[in-house]
Amino acid sequence: MLSIIKSGGVLGIDGYTVEVEVNISPGLPQFITVGLPDTAVKESRERVRSALVNCGYQFPVKRVTVNLAPADIPKQGTLYDLPVAVGILLSTGAIPQEKASEFGFVGELALDGSLRKIKGALPITYGLKKAGVKKVILPEENSTEASVVEDIEVYGFSHLKDIVDFLNGNLDKKPTLFDRNILYSSRENHPDFSEIKGQHSVKRALEIAAAGFHNLMMIGSPGSGKSMMAKAFPSILPPLSFEEALETTKIHSVAGTLDRPLITERPFRNPHHTTSDVALIGGGTIPKPGEVSLAHNGVLFLDEFPEFKRSALEVLRQPMEDRQVVISRASGRFCFPAKFQLIAAANPCPCGYRNNPSKQCKCSINEIKKYRSKLSGPVIDRIDMISWVSSIPPEELSSYTAGESSSVIRERVLKAVEIQKERFKDYPVNFNSEMTPSMIEKFVKLEDTAENILITASKKYSLSARGYHRVLKVARTIADLESSPIIKTPHIIEALNYRIPEEM
Repeated sequence: MLSIIKSGGVLGIDGYTVEVEVNISPGLPQFITVGLPDTAVKESRERVRSALVNCGYQFPVKRVTVNLAPADIPKQGTLYDLPVAVGILLSTGAIPQEKASEFGFVGELALDGSLRKIKGALPITYGLKKAGVKKVILPEENSTEASVVEDIEVYGFSHLKDIVDFLNGNLDKKPTLFDRNILYSSRENHPDFSEIKGQHSVKRALEIAAAGFHNLMMIGSPGSGKSMMAKAFPSILPPLSFEEALETTKIHSVAGTLDRPLITERPFRNPHHTTSDVALIGGGTIPKPGEVSLAHNGVLFLDEFPEFKRSALEVLRQPMEDRQVVISRASGRFCFPAKFQLIAAANPCPCGYRNNPSKQCKCSINEIKKYRSKLSGPVIDRIDMISWVSSIPPEELSSYTAGESSSVIRERVLKAVEIQKERFKDYPVNFNSEMTPSMIEKFVKLEDTAENILITASKKYSLSARGYHRVLKVARTIADLESSPIIKTPHIIEALNYRIPEEM
């Protein structure tokens, strides 16, 4: 007897529908899975057999053939255990066909029949919804995550027997409802800017970066507070919109890093400098998102920036410009979103004490050149702002005077973000850093003196076209923080100061 069950899979970060066809026919007892299954899918036969027997159901002593269609797309993971088990139960008459046809099924089975959490529940539910499926059954742990998808009923179960009873009408179960108030839950615990002594110029740079989603590199001696300020940075970022939260959750769901039903805070990723190119950018035999995609709509903090492998830094060039990663493999072409905000921290030299007033630098000129050559011109050109972090004098460290709190700075950032939302309401962008050249021409208006200063500085310091536009974007953000409709001379001078480093 043939039974067909609706299920789903993931390609890149998008879900698609998989039809699980289970055919039981006379012949020697055998369990065959076809449709390009990986090892985990092939091993499902043992999990399904044990789960059915341990739940008290009969496993057919016949030839069982499972086809995962479309058969030309590789299938991976353990999420097909449940649809295969349901297909066998349909064929043996333990579940009515008309009831099961209303649902899509995904889930991993334990040997005792209990259901375990799977990866990619959110995009799979989206894929089933697009295919016209109105109801889905999956593990209880994934139910809240999947319930984010509108216009589809999500039922979460913890055991196979409960699913059979539900489909037979012997168990009443209500669909899981998503509570949007989760978006307004308390913020994660980040250091507060009031805890950071001094460093007013760097705090100012971080405020501008937060308001316009600009890339920023901090250069300073060890122990000057670069890492602490970077970790405090998320506390002044604007909140995620519901659409951004969905998009970000989708990526983390596929990667298996989702530890809550919905990502409600902007991600903060902090990979170690020994991270490989593939871990940073994404990839693999069947490509998975890397750190740049896991930081989508959030922050990618690269501490000890020049210590990363040259090849790892060079792969950042495309996503920093295009805000996406395109990976081509024999199995297909995959596109991962990568709209991240780069915050980098670096020492000015190998020993870290060049230009430090209290400690003498021991590096030779050649050592400094070699150290700085790890950061190529194209990578530096894609960084909007460079801020120098000076050492804090002991008398300032011992002071009990607290600086501005994160909440005060965040209020100014939110006002600037609201100005940008109104400005770009008819465009597919949210922040000044995302403006195209045509948008710059339309929205960036300079007073005459400011324009003359910018032209003079561009000639003197040989700014590239990209560098010229990035100065204008930063200046637009500075003006927004002051609610100024046009860019004035102080705005353009401050933006140029972040663009034209004396060193590095």
